[in-house]
Amino acid sequence: MCYKIRMVRVRFAPSPTGFLHIGSARTAIFNWLYARHAGGKFLLRIEDTDLKRSESRFLDEILEDLRWLGLDWDEEPLFQSRRFDVYRAKAEELVAAGRAYKDGAAVLFKVEPGRTIAYDDLVHGRISVESETIKDQVIIKSDGSPTYNFCCVIDDAHLGITHILRGDDHISNTPKQIIFYEAFGLTPPRFGHMPLILGTDGAKLSKRHGGVSVEEYKREGFLPEALANYLICLGWTPPEGREIMPPAEAVKLFEIEEMNDVQAKFDIQKLRWLNAEYIMKSANERLVPLVKPYLEAAGLPAAGVKDAYLGRVLDLYKVRLKTLSEFPAQTDCFFREDFAVDEEGRKHLDSPESRVYLAALADRLAGLTDFSHAAIEDVFRRFAEERGLAKVGPIVHPARMAVSGKTKGAGLFEMMEVLGRERVVARMRRAANA
Repeated sequence: MCYKIRMVRVRFAPSPTGFLHIGSARTAIFNWLYARHAGGKFLLRIEDTDLKRSESRFLDEILEDLRWLGLDWDEEPLFQSRRFDVYRAKAEELVAAGRAYKDGAAVLFKVEPGRTIAYDDLVHGRISVESETIKDQVIIKSDGSPTYNFCCVIDDAHLGITHILRGDDHISNTPKQIIFYEAFGLTPPRFGHMPLILGTDGAKLSKRHGGVSVEEYKREGFLPEALANYLICLGWTPPEGREIMPPAEAVKLFEIEEMNDVQAKFDIQKLRWLNAEYIMKSANERLVPLVKPYLEAAGLPAAGVKDAYLGRVLDLYKVRLKTLSEFPAQTDCFFREDFAVDEEGRKHLDSPESRVYLAALADRLAGLTDFSHAAIEDVFRRFAEERGLAKVGPIVHPARMAVSGKTKGAGLFEMMEVLGRERVVARMRRAANA
């Protein structure tokens, strides 16, 4: 006997009353993961029944953030604001069948007492609720608008949704929705409820734990695959405990039954570490256009800088960046002469001995035809030997401050090579004569 396998159809249902919350983004990612893993469909339903608070600018940002995270959807989004007549007609069906009644302009669904509403949660296992704990449900408000649980069922049935993955905060909604499915003679989809994301202190996620919207992380300079990777690991543990798991790889390995049933804690430092790993492994061709807006916002003349030069600077610093927004502060000396100077490092420039070293080294570097980092390092080491210096620190520290204004950063000789002989010599002489 041959059985027809029902195609997996899941949905993400954002409300355009604000920016995309990090918890909602995780919900979207897991629905997308499951759909792609199972060869099914990932759909969008726009919950815009709150006509006063819903705004097109929020919707545009939400859709852009989903695309930025690498998510794509398979059909045109369904807008609840365009389906009020459908919800009212469905409510009238229940009234006609004696399953609902009118209270003025409102419509309420009769909850049958004395029964147990149970389902097998994909994450938590068996969950049951006694119907006595649920009062008669308003399905159409007195202003004619539908209630959340009612229109969700109507739309999910219309879309043929087979699985609903969402946060634990919806567990109390599920039995109410199940009785609506039953009232219409429909088979409910499978439900899975993910534990909510908390801060490292166990409290509800808020701004003190880091940003709470995807837009904030995008603006800060996190790469989308790093953020998606981190959110995936806040609800599922990849095989062998892998921490770096790009979404494309997660699609192949993800199993919904393996999702964690304990609350996850959002650790911004862990996310920054993960983002640094992705930045370090990214090609310059991708990073160059991404760092330009940060340079321009910092007042650095990125528009006139060649991509090849930016790429060379990135080669020195992408192993040091946690976010792309950190790039300008670490690299301003490559783009301007009035770069910031670390106060703690000024001591390396103040002694007469340091200035003598800088002047002499500048003269030697000015005559260097091969201005590679290896040749520059050789000049420094020979100079240290001639001056009887046991270590190169007494000349390296003043030189680093002179050419970059910073006490730490990329390798000094590599920096000098990228800056070029003329700028390096001029800066060292300027510091020597200060």
